[in-house]
Amino acid sequence: MEFKQSCNCSVSDFKHRVYPAVYLFIFFLGLAANLVSLWSFISVRRTKKRFSSVKIFMLNLLISDLMLVSSLPFRAAYYIMESHWAFGDITCRLMSFVFYTNMYGSVYFLMMLSIVRFMAIMKPYKFTQLQSSQAWLTCACVWLAVSLTTVPLLSAGTYQELLGQVKCLELDLSRVNIFITLNKVAVCVGFILPLIVISVCYIIVVYKFQRLRKVPQRENHQYNKSCLLVLMVLLIFFICFMPYHVVRTLFLEAEKEVYEKGYEATCEYIVLIRKAAVLTLCLAAGNSVLDPLLFFFAGENFWSFLQKKKERAQSRAFNQGLNARRGS
Repeated sequence: MEFKQSCNCSVSDFKHRVYPAVYLFIFFLGLAANLVSLWSFISVRRTKKRFSSVKIFMLNLLISDLMLVSSLPFRAAYYIMESHWAFGDITCRLMSFVFYTNMYGSVYFLMMLSIVRFMAIMKPYKFTQLQSSQAWLTCACVWLAVSLTTVPLLSAGTYQELLGQVKCLELDLSRVNIFITLNKVAVCVGFILPLIVISVCYIIVVYKFQRLRKVPQRENHQYNKSCLLVLMVLLIFFICFMPYHVVRTLFLEAEKEVYEKGYEATCEYIVLIRKAAVLTLCLAAGNSVLDPLLFFFAGENFWSFLQKKKERAQSRAFNQGLNARRGS
């Protein structure tokens, strides 16, 4: 979440340098990676009648990431124009809503991927019986839940300063207590709970894998893939989401102190925590770049899809060369 700064201890120049560069980098890289993932996902699934539960959650994760990165150019433009919003009040209200709906949607789709991989190892019969309709229903519940919890963000629209600048994406310090309450709920339900679930899944999967190390490599493939997926999900949580939630909690408390007591303490801590909030928000947005790695390295049939594409290309090249020799 981006926040309104007071005149003292401002980090506006820092935000105007960092946000546009990082947001545009994430936009181009994330858009390309997610579109490639979506294209290969659709190409792989054309040959099969039914989507597996893993593929359904991955598809929803990709859609969530695409929606998030699509909002980043608006955010980058705001800071390029030195914190002036030129896209209207409705668009402003949608920016934070879209960003956080899709960020926490990604969190829960990552959690669901870990759960179904856990089921594939510990409850293989139930995993094979898992219907695609159940996975789609779960995804619908995730979208509904995160959308309802982020609805309060729609109340934050634009406002105009005395100098004529139209502001958006800023923290209204008069509502800081409300945001602190919302943050506590988000940290508990949107970060700690999914992290516990994913960690438990990973610990049990690794324990099961250790017991099956003597199984022939052909049968170990499913366990290797499951361990890789859950490990990558954990790394995404620790790289993207943990720093952001920790710093956001400290930041809101610091801004509350500034709002209630002024700058009684040194500015060093305030400046440090504000800059940290900028950097960790960029890390959280960077999740949309890392998520496609799950599909590239742990997705079902992805490597076989690439191999088939390579074989077809080689076959076409061979046929073209053969026809050229015949023609000569």
